[in-house]
This record gives sequence, structure tokens and C-alpha cells, in this order.
Amino acid sequence: MTKILVIEDDNELRNIISEVLCAENFSVIEAEDGAIGLQLAQEELPDLIICDIMLPSLDGYGVLYEIRSIPSLQMVPFIFLTAKSTKTDLRLGMELGADDYLTKPFTRDELLGAIATRLAKQVAIERESQKKLDDLRDRITYALPHEFRTPLNSILNNSKLLLENYRDTEPEEALAMLKDIHHSGQLLYRLVQNFLLYGQLIQLGKDPERVRKLSNANEKSFSKKIIEQIALQKAIEFNREEDLQLDLQEAVILISERKLGKIVEEIIDNAFKFSSAGTPVQIRSFSQDNNFQLFIIDSGRGMTTEQIANLGAYMQFERKIYAQQGSGLGLTIAKLMIELYGGELRIESIPDKQTIVHVICPENSKDV
Repeated sequence: MTKILVIEDDNELRNIISEVLCAENFSVIEAEDGAIGLQLAQEELPDLIICDIMLPSLDGYGVLYEIRSIPSLQMVPFIFLTAKSTKTDLRLGMELGADDYLTKPFTRDELLGAIATRLAKQVAIERESQKKLDDLRDRITYALPHEFRTPLNSILNNSKLLLENYRDTEPEEALAMLKDIHHSGQLLYRLVQNFLLYGQLIQLGKDPERVRKLSNANEKSFSKKIIEQIALQKAIEFNREEDLQLDLQEAVILISERKLGKIVEEIIDNAFKFSSAGTPVQIRSFSQDNNFQLFIIDSGRGMTTEQIANLGAYMQFERKIYAQQGSGLGLTIAKLMIELYGGELRIESIPDKQTIVHVICPENSKDV
């Protein structure tokens, strides 16, 4: 049975609303003020909340603000009851996360119509969320075994050969096999760390208070040296030093050195991984309008508009066609980290011609 919380200090109106809803087979919870309503919301976890704006102890805006900060209640439909109908009042409620308004006096049909609309929309949202979860599960089911198997096969095969033939193996050959084992181990370690980091970023993004503290942490880093070092390291790793083209200007970015390094590493790694040797990987940076602008440009296979829109974790597009290793986590992790610090990641791509990843981050121009 659908559970509806009604928060209204007018006893007569609250009783009328309750009678109407009970007649429609809703389970109704009543509260006469905002503080009690907030407590009941956390205890009962209703499917929908109807709340007056003018309330004793805690007004409707305060209730809504608190509701939207509680993870278990963030997605619950919220309908305001109000004698006010000015644009300022409506805008404030919507900015706080209200789903609808009913202006007093309202009819039975208006009340039930608003409830039906919000519940139907919630069902559609939950259905879409479930679809995304199912898609994510399918991607994980496909991506994880492949991504772990590739480096594990190298480790197991090389170590087996060394164990079975260690007496007859030439030192140079043994060294090459050990290097391959070490490289595969590093790939596996990075993959595991990225899976863990992705989960941490998702959880962090759901906590507004932690995000606020992060944006106010006053962390900063000098961009040029970090980008240059990581770019050269990746070019050497892919044996493509001649393909790397750097044009970097110094900037002080409001993000820690470690996190900036991670963002840059993932984007540049992606640019080299999905472009061919002999084609340029261009990295440019400059300051504009108190923002740090970073462009990473490659001439690889690129992505379609739909693929860019669907960019997400555990997805590497057209895995059956292309053999390059990659779980699809790199750009997703970079995007999540940039957004947590108030920045933005944009992607423009022409399939089989060019991909441009554009990073925009707030900077501290006073320190440059």
C-alpha cells in the first residue's frame, strides 16, 4: 500500500486530506508540525510527502531542505501546500527540490491528480534507474572477467614457464618474462584501484556535505609540471615520444596535486590507448576567465554523439571489434573528480578522425 505523509498544522484540513486519501486506499501518516513530520519521514520512509509551507517549529522549506539531505528520502516526491502563489515562493521551493504545489483552497480532484502525477513520474524514474542498474550489471558481468583475465593470463603463463623451465631459461629471456609479469601486475593493480576509486567517487557525490567540504578545502596545485611529467611518462609507456605535442601554460588550480595527476593520467592514457602510433597526441593548456583550460586531442577512432552521451563506467564501446584493454573507467573517473571540484569535462569527437577532451577547472589566478 502506498504510504503518504501529510504535514499540516491545520487540524481540520489535515483530517480532510487524510479522509480523502484513506478512501483511495492510501496509507496515511499525519504530522501537525515540521519537526514531527521530519522525524516521521525518517522513521516511516513514505512514498510521497504532502507538506504545508507555514508550519510551527520548522517550516515547509526547512522540512524540504532536510529531506533532500537524507539519502533514503532524496528521491521521495514532495508536494507543497500553500496559500502563497508568488513566483518567488514557487522558485524557492523548486530550487530546494519540491516536485509540485497545491494552492489553497484546492479540490479533491486537484489533490488526487497531483498525487497520481507525482507517483507515476516516480515509477518512471525508478524504472529507468533499474534499467541503468541492469545495464551496469551486464557491463560488469562482461567487462570484469575480460579485464582481469588479460593481465592474469600473462602473469600465470610467464610464471608457469619460469617454474617449469627455470634451469634451462637464458637470463635475458627470464628477465623479459619477469618484466612482463611485473607490467601485468601493475595493470591489474591499477584496474583494481580504479574500480575502488569509482565506487568511492559515486558515494562521495551522494553526500552534499562532503562535496561542500571538498570544494572549500583550499587545495591547489601548479598545473604545468604535473601535466608535463605525466604526459612524458605515458608517451614513454606507449613508446610514442615522437607523437607527443605539448603547449602548456602555468596555472594554479583549485584541486590537489594528487587528484589533478589522476585526472590527467586517465585522460592522456585514454588518448594514447585509442589512437595509433605515428599520429599526434596534442596537449594544450591556458587560463581564461579565471578558469584553467586543458585540451587533450588525439586522432584515434573517436566516439559518436550517442556514445559520448552514454559514457559510463565499465563500458568500452565496440569491445568485440576493438581489442584494446580498457574497462571504460578512465574518462568516467576523470569526469567525476573534475565535477566534484566544480569543474567540467567536455568531449567532442569525429569517429575515426579526432577526439578532443576539454577540461575546465577553477583556478587561483593570484598565485600564478
